[in-house]
Amino acid sequence: MSPEPLDRVFQALSDPARRAMLERLTRGPASVSELAQPLAMSLPAVVQHIAVLEGSGLVRTEKIGRVRTCQIEAGSLQRAEQWINERRIQWERRLDRLGDYLALQTKDETKGKTP
Repeated sequence: MSPEPLDRVFQALSDPARRAMLERLTRGPASVSELAQPLAMSLPAVVQHIAVLEGSGLVRTEKIGRVRTCQIEAGSLQRAEQWINERRIQWERRLDRLGDYLALQTKDETKGKTP
């Protein structure tokens, strides 16, 4: 069974080198060698990381002549952001309800005390 698209996005984002490549690509397209330059790894290792990014849908590559250029695909990041935001909203609602409950408990305890 192959991983779901969102699983592949989070797997791709789990590696610091891939996150660094994505960070660079937010400034615009870059060649594989440009992405490799700041990283302390071999070019074949960089190509493997790019393959993971491409497989997750986070990056699209295009080869023109001898140069492979990468560019970010925002759609996959937006799906991950949407998933995270949905969870955040759920937890904020739960915490708000807990806060309301605790405030009510405190108010009831204060009411029950006589001076």
